[in-house]
Amino acid sequence: MSEVIEDHEITSLPITVDPDILGGTPVFRGTRVPVDALLNNLEAGLSIDEFLENFPTVSSEQVLEVIKFSGATPRRILKLK
Repeated sequence: MSEVIEDHEITSLPITVDPDILGGTPVFRGTRVPVDALLNNLEAGLSIDEFLENFPTVSSEQVLEVIKFSGATPRRILKLK
């Protein structure tokens, strides 16, 4: 199987992985908010607006970029099969 996610796609995401920030957990760039917090909140039924209220250092643009990327990735994997 060929590479699904290219380096430029990863670097364009509003995500930082730094061992000095939460032990290298992926966080929204410029914050200490883990990307998993967004996914967990959405899975729990919270809206994007509620997530943004709970994590005001994260912008709506960052959230939408992550959601768009997350939704596109499975579709790309399925095309490879």
